Amino acid sequence: MQEFRPKIIAFYCSNCASSAADVSERMKQKISENVKIVPVPCTGRIEILHLLKPFEKGADAVCVLGCQEDSCQYIRGIIQVKKRVEHVKKILEKIGIEPERIEVFSLSASKGDFVDVINKMIDKVKNLGPIY
Repeated sequence: MQEFRPKIIAFYCSNCASSAADVSERMKQKISENVKIVPVPCTGRIEILHLLKPFEKGADAVCVLGCQEDSCQYIRGIIQVKKRVEHVKKILEKIGIEPERIEVFSLSASKGDFVDVINKMIDKVKNLGPIY
């Protein structure tokens, strides 16, 4: 039997999360091939439709990697996306999909936790199993 490899879409901001990704890369950490990373200028620009569309297209999970609340270049971007993700969790639950399949993470630009956070999401989704 083949091991379940969840398909994950990871949106990340081009500021703090991008810097965290650079630190991870310098630490020689690799992102799993089944994770598609999508850069955005600010996580606050991600709309509910953008968060739901990957599930429609067959993704097993979505994660959003953004700035810490006190260091968002656009001031409220991470706060806005957190509210949108909470709304999407309610939608997912209503249609029978585990709300844990979507998460927001606030990253520090100076830490190399980008890949670690994605790996934690992969482990969580592996425990949940395939979405369809």
